[in-house]
Amino acid sequence: MPDLYMIQFKGGRKEYYFNNFYHSLSPKDYVIVQADRGEDMGLLDKKVLASIDFSDTEKPRSILRPASEDDKRKLEVNRAEESKAWDKVIDQIKKHGLEMKLVDIEYQHDRNKLTFYFTAEHRVDFRALVRDLAAEYKTRIELRQIGVRDEAKRIGGFGICGQQQCCTAFIKNFDPISTTDARVQGLSLNPTKISGNCGRLLCCLKYEAEHYAEVRGKYPEVGEKYQTPTGEGVIDRINVFEDYMVVKHLNGEEVKIYGRDLKKKERKQTSFFQKWREALNIDKTE
Repeated sequence: MPDLYMIQFKGGRKEYYFNNFYHSLSPKDYVIVQADRGEDMGLLDKKVLASIDFSDTEKPRSILRPASEDDKRKLEVNRAEESKAWDKVIDQIKKHGLEMKLVDIEYQHDRNKLTFYFTAEHRVDFRALVRDLAAEYKTRIELRQIGVRDEAKRIGGFGICGQQQCCTAFIKNFDPISTTDARVQGLSLNPTKISGNCGRLLCCLKYEAEHYAEVRGKYPEVGEKYQTPTGEGVIDRINVFEDYMVVKHLNGEEVKIYGRDLKKKERKQTSFFQKWREALNIDKTE
């Protein structure tokens, strides 16, 4: 069975390819791969060791060869031509009066296809624009409408954490994210604090939400009364990482109650986790 590799293209686009011709390859090498009606060029990201079932998707194409120096020079020429095309395409969009925002331009390596990525609030009739672009560039033209999260992925950048955007670094598919994912973690619902560069909810809100929900599902809600060995108090807060809740008495005394010490009858009948899953189905933002 030939080895499977992840190949990265312009704009963070990543796809799987088989090394059907058994070339000697190393990570971060440029390679020429099979593409729609021709060849494309990408960066070998990594060898995929896990077994992947492609029965429900299109089977990966082949890595044709390692990129030559001529291929690398052609890549530089293509990138320069993409930059030159930018202003012309913007003028054409204005000429046709289309409500769309150009995001990126990408030549297929063999220049058999030129793809224009754009965002728009509504469906755009760009047939006349395609005809003009085909006449200008004498190649197959594809206009691809993408979402704002895909736009952020292609442009790249850094998040409020100071790290490279997750969508650019490693996310392949976007999962739905809900404000409930922020609530379950006790985060502020201030949009400026929980939104990414794309203006949508941060992808990282999804990473720990299930853990928070599972841990908090052991405890009564914050603010409820709770009887401790030293008297009745009110649940003040829950420490998810160390798995305990803090009960505060009227005299200011605080008592830690660990999840392992809770009696079954003290646990909530409907877990926080269950509420979170139910809310997720009706409180999606995307």
